[in-house]
Amino acid sequence: MTQPKLLLLSTGGTIASVASDSGLAPGANGAELVRTLGEMPFDLTIKDILHLDSSNIQPEDWQLIAKTVYEERLHYDGIVITHGTDTMAYTASMLSFMLQQIEIPVIITGSQVPINVVLSDAQDNLRLAFSAALTKHPGVFVAFDGKIMRGARSVKVRTTDFNAFESVNFPPVATVTSDGLVYRPELMRDELTKPCQLQATVETQVALIKLFPGFDPQMLYSMVEHGCRGIVIEGYGLGGMNFIRRNLVAVVGDLIAQGIPVVATSQCLYERSDLTKYEVGREALLKGAISAHDMTSESAITKLMWALGQGMDLAAVKQVFEQDLVGEVTLN
Repeated sequence: MTQPKLLLLSTGGTIASVASDSGLAPGANGAELVRTLGEMPFDLTIKDILHLDSSNIQPEDWQLIAKTVYEERLHYDGIVITHGTDTMAYTASMLSFMLQQIEIPVIITGSQVPINVVLSDAQDNLRLAFSAALTKHPGVFVAFDGKIMRGARSVKVRTTDFNAFESVNFPPVATVTSDGLVYRPELMRDELTKPCQLQATVETQVALIKLFPGFDPQMLYSMVEHGCRGIVIEGYGLGGMNFIRRNLVAVVGDLIAQGIPVVATSQCLYERSDLTKYEVGREALLKGAISAHDMTSESAITKLMWALGQGMDLAAVKQVFEQDLVGEVTLN
């Protein structure tokens, strides 16, 4: 019987780190990671494509990862990507948009402790990722601490605990129990409606702003003058923005009139933004602010980068933010 074929793409991160004079730094390659797991019931190919702490992962690296996955996807039953945890949620969200309708499981994982440390979480996370890659459930997912999460819903919420990631505003699609890796079929999006196409062009001249009392809205003009082409604002509560004294709403309206998309999301990790409920939200909505609904900030900013990278104008960006492309948003 032919064994399933999996591909491991190693990019560095804590999972591959070793001690150095300047602190932990990526040092182990993919083969060294896998060697700690012993024999495995599948045919595994290993490619080391990056060697970076994830804090150094940039859009150019997203493009390399996405291009590699796209070119290799039809040769394997699943692909596992090892990655640092600090920007894993950004990478998972962006790959979800770049690789829409991917035909196989693409599973991103890492660890809080290097794999060569006793009691590391790395081995369990790697085994989990390989198990998920064998399921034939297509899409981009994060595998961490016994959970499989949609890539565009995952957020790092803890700095040191093994339970570092949560699936925000959407349940994990699978969890590890005494019965093994158990998927919830009602949460899956296995239907493929068109062939996968690589859409890896992104616009990097964007900004993610966390609103705070006293924020000077004029700073947004300076950002646009220096080339910023889109902004995500983490507003208060349901996405409210101030319009008394420092009139952020007026500036947002002016920028939108100039063709600059401004997306409103919430500083609250859970539940949705809703610009229709309070005056501070309705004023922003009337000025043309785009609601992110219940998207994570990581998903909102990467979706904006991706949309602008596809050449979308303001009207098209507004339209795409009212679409659920990869399970990133709940729309009523």
